[in-house]
Formats: sequence, C-alpha cells, structure tokens
Amino acid sequence: MTRLVSLDVFRGATILSMILVNNPGSWSYIYNQLAHAPWHGATFTDLIFPFFLFIVGVAIVYAFSKQIEVNAPKKELYLKVIRRTLIIFALGIFLNGFPYFNFAEIRIMGVLQRIALCYFFASMIFLTGGIRWQAAWAVILLFVYWGFMALYPVPEIGAGILEPGKNFAAYFDRFFLEGHMWREAWDPEGLFSTIPAISTTLFGVLTGHWLRSKREPRDIVLGMLLVGNATLLLGAIWGQYFPINKYIWTSSYVVLMTGYALICLAFCYYFIDMKGYKKFTQPFLVYGMNAITVFVLSGVIARLLNIITVTSAGESIPLKAYIYNNIYVPLFGYMNGSLAFAISFIVFMYLLMLILYKKKIFIKI
Repeated sequence: MTRLVSLDVFRGATILSMILVNNPGSWSYIYNQLAHAPWHGATFTDLIFPFFLFIVGVAIVYAFSKQIEVNAPKKELYLKVIRRTLIIFALGIFLNGFPYFNFAEIRIMGVLQRIALCYFFASMIFLTGGIRWQAAWAVILLFVYWGFMALYPVPEIGAGILEPGKNFAAYFDRFFLEGHMWREAWDPEGLFSTIPAISTTLFGVLTGHWLRSKREPRDIVLGMLLVGNATLLLGAIWGQYFPINKYIWTSSYVVLMTGYALICLAFCYYFIDMKGYKKFTQPFLVYGMNAITVFVLSGVIARLLNIITVTSAGESIPLKAYIYNNIYVPLFGYMNGSLAFAISFIVFMYLLMLILYKKKIFIKI
C-alpha cells in the first residue's frame, strides 16, 4: 500500500501549529485563538494536541498492519512498542529537566509523556484484538473517566466538581505525582486524564482501519465527513453535561476533537491523495516526517533563548526578550510582534528540518 501523504501533511501541520502556539514573543501578548481556553471551552490551540494523538492512532494501524501481514512475530512488535514508549517518555523527561535536571522537583508528565502512554496502550489494544475490541475500549474508557469525574466524592470537595485542582483527576494525580506536577495541585497532562486521551488515540486507530479498507476513496471521504459531523454534534451535546475542557481532557472534549480531526483529515485525504494536489505540501512534509525530532529540538532552542542572557541598558535580560523587544516590537508592535516572533521561530525550525528532509534523514524512534 502506498504511503498516505495526507497523514504526513496533517501531522506536519499539527506539529507546526504546536510549535507556533508554544513560542510567542511574549506570553503577555497572545491572540485568543493562539492560547488555550481559560478553562471550559476550546480554541484553535485546543485542537492541536488531540489532533496529534489522533494521528498517532492512524499511524499505528499503518505501521503494524504491514508487519502483521508479513507475519512478523508478535513478540517483536510488543518489544518495539515498549522500546518506542520508553524513548518518547524519556525525551519528555529530558525536555522537562533541561538544562538543570533537578530531579527532586522535575515534572514527571508532559506532552511527550502523554504521547508515549497513549501510544503504548493504543498499540497494545490494537495488537491484542480486532476492530470491535478497539472500539469497545475507546468508548468504555470515556465512560469510566466520566463516571469517576462525575460521581467519585473527592475528600473535602465532593463529587462532580470540575474546578482546577479540585476534581478527581487532580486528586488522583496528587496521590502519585505530588511535587512533580505542572502546578502544585494539578497537571494538564496528568496520569488520570491520560485515560480519555487513550480514547482519542483509539479513535485514530479506528480511522486508520477505515482508510485502509477496500472501499472507494470517495466513500472513505464521505464516511469520515459523516461521522465527523455526527461526533461534533455528539460532543457538543455531551458538553452540556460534562463540559468541554482540554486541561482535564473531558470525554466530551475527546468526542468533539475527534470530529474536527476526522473532517480535517478527510479534506487532506481528498485533496492530496485523491486529487493529487501536492505542490503546497512540502513545508508540512518537512515538519511531519521528523515530527518528534522537531518538537524536541524546538523545545531545547526555546529553553536556551530564555536562559542565555545579554546586557541591555545595563540590565541582564534573556536573549529571547532582547530580540522581541528590540526587533519585533519596533517593527510590528507588542501583539503582532509576538506573533511575528512565533512565525519566525517556525520558519527557523523549518530551515533546520529542511536540511534533514533534503538529505532524506528521517529520525525514527
């Protein structure tokens, strides 16, 4: 089966967007859609992480189905999953600790750590059962999570409270991760809220099966659009009872984001793989073919820009602040300058990844 170029483009656009929203010139000047919703609700930024997990799920089907078809030993596939999980998780710990590595207080969870865990559990579910098994897990995990968040009485707080640090997910995470979280009382990529994130990945797995089916491409696109719009409606309805929230990855958020992901991938598949419109895809392929590499490298560079200092007007300030205040603000103002800095950052990362792309160096983990 030929490579699904639309998936690589979708992955590239997603990781590019992730780097864009992670690197404004100043966190004090960000357009609303380039920041997460304050709590309940969703912005453009809130689409990005679930999109990536959804793509991980689709890729699981393409990667392992080929190996299963050539009768690769299951033991080798399990070991590959474990190895990749450990590497991605370790890279997340590296980013959290860089450059000081204070392990007494280091944050244990994070974006890469959640990707690693979702990849692990979704892969194991894929390798141990068929489509019905995978679909059942995707749905069961959503309802189990909803049940705990809505019904379990958190000590001194009560049941069904979804405020920051006062919900069951935060209570669970404090028990295992206290002193090693993003905030003192909670973590947006915590352990318990990874449960519904696994469902996000499994919905990507189910989509991978659909894309690999022997149906006509036109029917594949129509099916994705139909289910995508249905899940948007279902997510919005569920959100009335279990609010849409990225920080605690609510079940309604999973369903809503799955709908958006299906629609976006359907359009990519239609225009790129069906119609062959590939001239505009190169920048996204450059990002998508080395997605984890560019994410880790961008994190390291961003951290260095905040650590390296320069002297300005007799005061020592971070290099990033110096560049932003002395180049971007005079040219574009505070708000647009912050956005321009982020755009410049993704262009810079693109040029670095372009070197690898042209040399056909794709770092596989």
